[in-house]
Amino acid sequence: MKVLETDIPGVLIVEPVVHGDKRGWFMETWHQQRYVEAGIPASFVQDNMALSSHGILRGLHLQHPWSQGKLVQVIMGEVFDVAVDVRRGSPHFGRWVGVILSGDNRRQLWVPPGFAHGYVVTSNQAIFSYKCTELYHPETDLSIRWDDEDIGIDWPIVGKPSLSDKDAEALMLKDIPEQRLPEYLP
Repeated sequence: MKVLETDIPGVLIVEPVVHGDKRGWFMETWHQQRYVEAGIPASFVQDNMALSSHGILRGLHLQHPWSQGKLVQVIMGEVFDVAVDVRRGSPHFGRWVGVILSGDNRRQLWVPPGFAHGYVVTSNQAIFSYKCTELYHPETDLSIRWDDEDIGIDWPIVGKPSLSDKDAEALMLKDIPEQRLPEYLP
């Protein structure tokens, strides 16, 4: 597998090795030893999958405490996936990384704990899959506005996306009390 660093240390793009022939293809989506050596922790406790249609935007989500690291990928379709550093005290606070993930490019993105995460579907439909390092704790769930001007994500969409009620009512990052955000630990 090939691991690509991004502009924010710790956020990684993984390009698994794909073996194919006339019958189709095969790839490993998780191999504990290889991923740990690449800087991705070995302890995943929950797997999730979502089906969404074009223009649906999910995020920006995080939970604190019990921050989740997420290894994300698209099984079918295409999304623009985003990780935002929201760790108070981080030298990269408020910066984001975005990458196209698709069933065709088979890339994965490692979103470390302490980052907000979101994606928008750019194909007709997409099946999105992700592994989490922590269980979901709804009482600590938090959403940040997808269009927060201080973050300035360049979403590849025209007009307003389709949002859940929770995401439509999300706060701007600057309006979230500091204690609700994870702390940067160098």
